[in-house]
Amino acid sequence: MQLFYNSNISENDKTFSFDKDESRHIVKVLRKKVGDHLHLTNGKGYLFQAELTLTDMKHCSAHIISSSLQPKRNCNLHLAVAPTKINDRYEWFLEKATEIGIEEITPIICDNSERKVVKLERFEKIVQSAMKQSLQCYLPKLNSPMSFKDFINQDITSQKFIAHCEDTDKKSLKSQLKANENYIILIGPEGDFSVKEIEQAIQNNFNPITLGNTRLRTETAAIVACHTVSLVND
Repeated sequence: MQLFYNSNISENDKTFSFDKDESRHIVKVLRKKVGDHLHLTNGKGYLFQAELTLTDMKHCSAHIISSSLQPKRNCNLHLAVAPTKINDRYEWFLEKATEIGIEEITPIICDNSERKVVKLERFEKIVQSAMKQSLQCYLPKLNSPMSFKDFINQDITSQKFIAHCEDTDKKSLKSQLKANENYIILIGPEGDFSVKEIEQAIQNNFNPITLGNTRLRTETAAIVACHTVSLVND
C-alpha cells in the first residue's frame, strides 16, 4: 500500500489533485494509470481511498471513493528532546519515533545544549515521510523549540518524567508508566541536563527515571523511551 499525505483533504471532499512532485512520482515511479486506486491521509486520522481520474506527469487527479477515521492510540506520548550537536542524529530520532508511535515532539534548549537552532521545515518533512512509510494516519505534532525552563513551567496534566545520568535515586521508566495515560518525557543533550535543571524539573513534579544500565546517546535514549511507552500500551 502506498500512502500519500495532504493536510488539506477533508472527509467531505469528492475529488483531489496531486502536486507536481507527487504526480511525477505516481506516473513515473509507481506507473499508475487511470482507474488505479491510491490511499491518502490528512494526518488527522482519516484514511481515504481514491481512484485516479487523470494521470499526467505534472498533474494527477483522483475521485475519492471512501473515507474512514482510524482509531487513535490508547495513550499520548510527548517527548521533549534537546537537539543533538550532529543534526542527522536528531533527524534519525524523528523518523524512528514516528514509526514506533508518538503524538508530540518539542525540541528543548538546555544549559548544556550545543545546538540551539533547528530547521523545523526539514524536521516536518521527515516526520511526514515517516508517517507515510509506516502507514499511519496521525501526524505527530512538531513544536517550535522552547527553553527548558519555559517548558517545565507549563501547566501539564500528564505523567511527567525526566531521564538523566546523575547518580541519584531513579526508577526505571517501565516500572513507573501507567497504561492508557498521557506522558511527557524529558531527554537532555549530549552533556546531560545540568544539576540545576534536574532540581527544577523535580520541583515541578517531574519524576526522575533511568532508561537502563548503560549511558545512551540523546537520540537513542529518546527511542528507548518511545519504545518503552509502546510496549507498556501494547
